[in-house]
Amino acid sequence: MDQSRIGSTDSQTLPNEVTDALIDESDLQRVTRPRPSPLFDLGQLDVSWDGKRKTLWTYMTPDGRPSFNLAMLRDFDVWQNEIARLYGEGGEQLEYLVLGSRFPGVWNFGGDLGLFSQYIRSQNRQALVDYGRACNHILFRNMKGLELPIVTIGLVQGQALGGGFEALMSFNVIVAERSAKFGLPEIAFGLFPGMGAHALLARRLGFAKAESMILSGKTYTAEEMFDLGLVHYLAEDGEGEQTVLDYIGQNSRRQAGNHAVFKASREVWPVTLGELNSIVEIWADTALKLRDSDLRLMERLVRAQSKLSAKISAN
Repeated sequence: MDQSRIGSTDSQTLPNEVTDALIDESDLQRVTRPRPSPLFDLGQLDVSWDGKRKTLWTYMTPDGRPSFNLAMLRDFDVWQNEIARLYGEGGEQLEYLVLGSRFPGVWNFGGDLGLFSQYIRSQNRQALVDYGRACNHILFRNMKGLELPIVTIGLVQGQALGGGFEALMSFNVIVAERSAKFGLPEIAFGLFPGMGAHALLARRLGFAKAESMILSGKTYTAEEMFDLGLVHYLAEDGEGEQTVLDYIGQNSRRQAGNHAVFKASREVWPVTLGELNSIVEIWADTALKLRDSDLRLMERLVRAQSKLSAKISAN
């Protein structure tokens, strides 16, 4: 394997579907550094308001590995509540909600695998279920646009894997830079993506294609995702934000119509929170059956991700 890969020592025994998702050194400078939030203070989310475009920009600024750790999930819950409070009935008009990441080369690696390993080794089923339900609560509210007349946009400037991929499927529009990669690698260690992938991909691609994607563990390029219809706009590297601005500018006069189309689509084949949580129960039961070799593989991936995080923090 190319020694320029991050975490090369630990990744030498990882499957191809996992090592394919590790990041090249050249990716590290493609995303700007975190900056103070001028709107409301959240530990792992950087939030700013663009009044001219009626757009709320948010960037994940993860503490450590770029995954959905418990503190970030709490931040997302507060974020959604604050948006509903500030832009709900009687509040300022919000038309677009954008979520990106300021972690160079990564949108989000998804679930907190280190935490999962701890829960599985201690056979703590309830903790696994609680984590999954917390993710689903946030995903479901985002999928419904927080019940606001908004268009949601996922801006991908790096890897979106596992739960990160799942989270993106809850956005109305996905803009991805060409170097971005997407994948559901959980099958490599005997698990499956349990927080939205089945429900959302089956509706967008059909059951056969969704199952094939989940079972393959394949990493997809942004162009492949565009061809599948899962990415809506491709941007050259470094031009993702401008592409979002271009989309907003081109659609500002028909924002209400666009929102209505996305809302109507949810009515055609609705996803319920109950459905999502039922899948989490299956996911938790499957996780508790993982073998020690599966858990060791999961933990090696955690170490590879941690090395990446440490390298970024040192720069």
